[in-house]
Amino acid sequence: MSSASPTNDQTGLPTFPGTRAARCPFDPPKEYADWRETEGLQRVVWNGEQLWAVSRREDIRALLADPRLSADFTLPAFPGSSGGDKYGVPTFPRMDDPEHARLRRMLTGDFTVRRIERMRPDIQKMADDFLDQMFAKGQPADLVRDYALPIPSLVISLMLGVPYSDHEFFQKHSLTLHERSATEEDKQVARRALFGYLLELVGRREREPQDDLISRLLSERVATGELTREGAAMNGIILLIAGHETTSNMIALGTLALLEHPDQAARVRETDAPAVVANVVEELLRYLTIVQDNVVRLALEDITVGGQLVKAGEGLVFNLAAGNRDTAFVDRPDVLEGDRNSRGHLAFGYGVHQCLGQSLARMELQVALPTLLRRLPGLRLAAPLEEMPFRHDVAIYGLRELPVAW
Repeated sequence: MSSASPTNDQTGLPTFPGTRAARCPFDPPKEYADWRETEGLQRVVWNGEQLWAVSRREDIRALLADPRLSADFTLPAFPGSSGGDKYGVPTFPRMDDPEHARLRRMLTGDFTVRRIERMRPDIQKMADDFLDQMFAKGQPADLVRDYALPIPSLVISLMLGVPYSDHEFFQKHSLTLHERSATEEDKQVARRALFGYLLELVGRREREPQDDLISRLLSERVATGELTREGAAMNGIILLIAGHETTSNMIALGTLALLEHPDQAARVRETDAPAVVANVVEELLRYLTIVQDNVVRLALEDITVGGQLVKAGEGLVFNLAAGNRDTAFVDRPDVLEGDRNSRGHLAFGYGVHQCLGQSLARMELQVALPTLLRRLPGLRLAAPLEEMPFRHDVAIYGLRELPVAW
């Protein structure tokens, strides 16, 4: 077993996730490479519990496709669970098949590649409009507040039928749910607030249906008895949080990474080929891997992986950032290379629970990054890199703000 990194935990085990070094904010904690290269799995402390951290790409893919692992949060032994879903309503990412597949199928029609691609002109207009507003306010600007966060927030709001005027409300409560420093009481308040908000929206859409996902769930699923009103609200919460939290951080952190790699920024800015931009986006997803510790499972049976016996009833957390820097996947994994083939990365997870909205996230990045770099060829940081406020203590890594000038 690899040596433990510094930790405040009395067991002496490393705490997961670790903190990225200030001088290398794009790289995973250094100890992840040791875990990946050492036989077996690393024992870590996650939210006060001891779990196995899975860090090799081959092991991650094998286990996330293994039906002997459960994603069912209601199981009493599930990591972080008290034996029941904390919203009080089951959520499809926290279920196993066949129920997971049944609920997921209700949503997949809104996230197909073809349907998402039809949204590209609208998202392009959003990007241009938010940049126009940023120009009007003048420089320096906070790229998170003025560009990276508004685009995905507006997109997912329109898809769900959530009024964008309420974006500060759901962004505030979404952040609370991802903050490790937030107390359980704080998180319960946030859960109740979001659930109450979406349930009230469900009631509005029952009375006044529109062309949005919530209205379709009500007419096609709730009306037939396949889904409850509470289930429709719960699906809305999951999509609302995931739809803006991850992509907004990828836009901001991806912009910073490109500014720190001018050759890659030039590749995006100067090309007329969508495939070139798409390839850089895939490499950024691999290189940055912002999902830190959200993918957790429970072993239902004894399993041996990477030479390590994981006993039934033990929990595992998947170290996606380490898996995406595995030399068995790409050469020179610690280098950002926009012309490499990064397809097959783990940024969206793997297996049946792979991110539902990945096509939407890809397209938003393919629009947001080149639009920004082409319209602001002189874009630069308005503060030193070492002063940037990174979200080390949040489940989704990124930046709290990104001061820029042009």
